[in-house]
Amino acid sequence: QGHLVESGGGSVQAGGSLRLACVVSGYTSSRMCMGWFRQAPGKEREGVAILYTYTNITLWANSVKGRFTVSQDNAKNTIYLQMHSLEPEDTAMYYCAAADSRLSGTCLTWDRTHYTAWGQGTQVTVSS
Repeated sequence: QGHLVESGGGSVQAGGSLRLACVVSGYTSSRMCMGWFRQAPGKEREGVAILYTYTNITLWANSVKGRFTVSQDNAKNTIYLQMHSLEPEDTAMYYCAAADSRLSGTCLTWDRTHYTAWGQGTQVTVSS
């Protein structure tokens, strides 16, 4: 069973940047589906980005495309979500999620039931 720990959240003004990190442990596969999701108060959890670590192909939510990027540091077992041009609408708890594509048979999906491990979340607050 995998274990994920997010960090890097905080409070910024609109237009600012933050970089979230997700440290991954308990997996040996190089074919991981790594998802970033977020949940604002009173709203459903939504997908932000999904990275297939084997090919670096990323699925993006339209609301963040062009402003956010995803990267991985295999030496540190860490996935990053770099967020630029932040907007108040980006305010949410951000979660990292993981699934081993060898077991799930698919990747790059927004279906939350697909992911077998979740982090505890890190709060991002953007003020106008």
